[in-house]
Amino acid sequence: MSSANDGAPVVDLGTPLVGGSTQRTGGQGTQGLENADFDRPERLAQVRTGELGSLHSWELVTAVDGPGTRLTVFLAGCPLRCLYCHNPDTLEMRRGTDITADELLKKVKRYRGVFTATGGGLTLSGGEPLMQPAFVARVLRGAKEMGVHTTIDTSGFLGAAATDAILDDLDLVLLDVKSGIPDTYSRVTGRELQPTLDFGRRLSDHGVAMWIRFVLVPDLTDSWDNVEAVADYAASLATVARVEVLPFHQMGRDKWESLGMKYELEDTRPPTPELVERVRGQFRARGLEVH
Repeated sequence: MSSANDGAPVVDLGTPLVGGSTQRTGGQGTQGLENADFDRPERLAQVRTGELGSLHSWELVTAVDGPGTRLTVFLAGCPLRCLYCHNPDTLEMRRGTDITADELLKKVKRYRGVFTATGGGLTLSGGEPLMQPAFVARVLRGAKEMGVHTTIDTSGFLGAAATDAILDDLDLVLLDVKSGIPDTYSRVTGRELQPTLDFGRRLSDHGVAMWIRFVLVPDLTDSWDNVEAVADYAASLATVARVEVLPFHQMGRDKWESLGMKYELEDTRPPTPELVERVRGQFRARGLEVH
């Protein structure tokens, strides 16, 4: 993690996790970022222009949310209700903290030396960053003006909200394809698959590099046909650089309980190494780089 002052950061780079996401030592919350205090009319105006966003937390990690050491910013709000969500506390924007784009960009600027040394950059995650497209657009533009590598981690469900200007300011998209079969996708997320497929194709046509992420959940997303559908889709996109098969884990379970939310996968075990290798092999069979 980093220090909250403006001096040289003390960095705990964290470690990778074999799971539905990656190992994190705990986000920095909103430490070091100003809590913008606006009355309601001004706040709404600031949100519309992208000057103000809703922030859940941030952290500095390596080899997790894109290349190099990255400042990963978790924005609040998500339209999906994934059964295995490991950050259910990010689902509602009201749980976030107001933060201005300028203040967040100050944080980005502070770590430019780290980014340059490691080939890292800024990753906007969530929640779902495209719940706040104007804020995302402003932050990405500011980061690119500083020469910082930019990434968003998204389900793609709200891809229609991403303007061409946003795509122009993206170096990489971590696209979470949660299922290849529409019925399974609906079971996992409560939403439709098609918007994600459409967004991935748009990214490919626009020349934006992608890492496809697929969470492997036994008895939910692990069927041969479901994986084949995701693999076929990934192979059809010209700009997919790699596929990450992320084995399901139970690390978010306590958060569900603390929020008083029913966790339907409490009896689901992580996939076996044999199942993980089978699924990775399905992607490799199409010539994809798989992690």
